[in-house]
Amino acid sequence: MLFNDLPPSIMIVDDTPANLKLLDDLLRSCGYHVSAFPRGEMAYKAAQKNPPDLFLLDINMPDISGFQLCQKIKSHTELIDIPVIFLSALNEPLDKVHAFGLGAVDYINKPFQFEEVLARVKTHLKIHHLQVELEKHNHQLEDMVRDQVKEIEAAQIATIVALAKLAESRDDETGQHLERVQLLSRCLTDNMKSSNYFGDKINAAYSSIIFNACSLHDIGKVGIPDHILLKPGKLSAEEFEIMKTHTLIGAMNLESVYAKYPNNKLIGMGIAIARSHHERWDGSGYPDRLTGEAIPLEARIMSVVDVYDALRSERCYKQAIPHKETLEIIMDAAGTQFDPKIIEVFTSIEDEFADIFNSLS
Repeated sequence: MLFNDLPPSIMIVDDTPANLKLLDDLLRSCGYHVSAFPRGEMAYKAAQKNPPDLFLLDINMPDISGFQLCQKIKSHTELIDIPVIFLSALNEPLDKVHAFGLGAVDYINKPFQFEEVLARVKTHLKIHHLQVELEKHNHQLEDMVRDQVKEIEAAQIATIVALAKLAESRDDETGQHLERVQLLSRCLTDNMKSSNYFGDKINAAYSSIIFNACSLHDIGKVGIPDHILLKPGKLSAEEFEIMKTHTLIGAMNLESVYAKYPNNKLIGMGIAIARSHHERWDGSGYPDRLTGEAIPLEARIMSVVDVYDALRSERCYKQAIPHKETLEIIMDAAGTQFDPKIIEVFTSIEDEFADIFNSLS
């Protein structure tokens, strides 16, 4: 008889005192918690404060009809799912059709037999209880699935970044290049997000994806021979042509993954970054000689971040360049190598770039 360890609550609305008292006494005698009202508006106000588990409504009442009250109940977000049973002397089929059309679950004709009322009340309370429990269970399942998806996504990202680190370790002895470009990319995109020019192109999801996708920018270096990748001096023209293929190697390998997982936004963005982060605003870059905004935005962002970190870093073939000199080099390349609008944002946060680099050097 108990409903969630408490007596189910039933709200009766009927303008006939005798009916109201009879139903109140009988339902209370069966262990239900009952609230009885002779007017629809009174009942509606009370239901908003303390929603019952079931409504029993008369139809013909002086202030608002049972039909109108049912409409109000079904229009209220916290009352909409509570079952409504009509108790009425109206016997026309159209009245019953109208009642069910408003969302009622049952219709009992007056004069009623209490055994019938009790049986239908029990049935609809049980159905309502099962619906509530099913909804809770579904929410729990959704939460479980959501948590599992997040866990799988986290594992996938960790694996991807680990592979990228493995590729990067061949010419980055400190192993912190990827951590720096991740933080630098997020710093730049977060500030671009609030700019007038890029505000409609970048959102929180974009910043989150590029944070991980940028680690894939040089994954194609796994296909470059050591004698070229680690050469301490300047590359010959032939060697440089081989070096440039790391963009295509990386993109093609990621494309083979993307073909199996076409909804993976991280891999999709990683392809654009791996292939196009050496393109130049003026069209003199590689591998496709793209110009201006034909270069994917994420690749234009990565271009600035990668060059900044490369200039500031010491490698076997070069000395590290101080922040101020790096800043001047990048600013001078606005409109030729880099998107000038991105450089405007970059110069406004150059101190943040320096802090990030210094903290991971």
